[in-house]
Amino acid sequence: MLSNVIVTVSWVTAVLLSGNAMAQGIYTCVDGKGRKITSDRQIAECTDRTQHELSPSGTVKRVLGPTLTERERTVQEEKDKLEAAVRIREQEDKRRNRALLLRYPSRASHDKEREMALVQIDELIRPAAVRTQELAAQRVGINADFEFYKKDPSKAPAALVRRRDENDSSVAGQKRYIAEQTMEKQRVNARFDEELVKLQQLWAMANAPVTGVPASSPRPIARN
Repeated sequence: MLSNVIVTVSWVTAVLLSGNAMAQGIYTCVDGKGRKITSDRQIAECTDRTQHELSPSGTVKRVLGPTLTERERTVQEEKDKLEAAVRIREQEDKRRNRALLLRYPSRASHDKEREMALVQIDELIRPAAVRTQELAAQRVGINADFEFYKKDPSKAPAALVRRRDENDSSVAGQKRYIAEQTMEKQRVNARFDEELVKLQQLWAMANAPVTGVPASSPRPIARN
């Protein structure tokens, strides 16, 4: 009777141990001598080659590459970082493309916003252009006053010289401001041109017909 109990306990223990091993997974590989090795843990003889971890059902759960040296591990980490950076850039590109399509669903919407941006800059330039004309008119009067001192400009009053210098400085400032705004218009146009190239590609993809959808089969014609 006691021996039967011992046998039963041993059998239960073996079943439990087997079940626990299966839960942990089974590792298999072929070592350098061509031998197929199976274990319930990673196999030391196969650290330099690929191992397969099997699920309890016997399917491949994951593939473990060979153990890397310190240098190989460093190279692999750098490679992983580069691949991660590429994935991040791709995701960011997709996000920007979606945002562009939402903002500009058509060529008309993009052209309209370009026009509005340029009009805003023109509104900034217009007062400077008017001020430049006013300064030019003032300069005509200043030059007329200087006619009295044409023979000896050094005798011109300090106030008149100051008016001339202030006029020159103001004209230069207005011209500089207009030039800056003109360059801003060029930058705005360049930005919209660059966006348009990308948008034309996105619009084409968005409007492309869906392929690969099987056409419905024609119904058979009933014959009498």
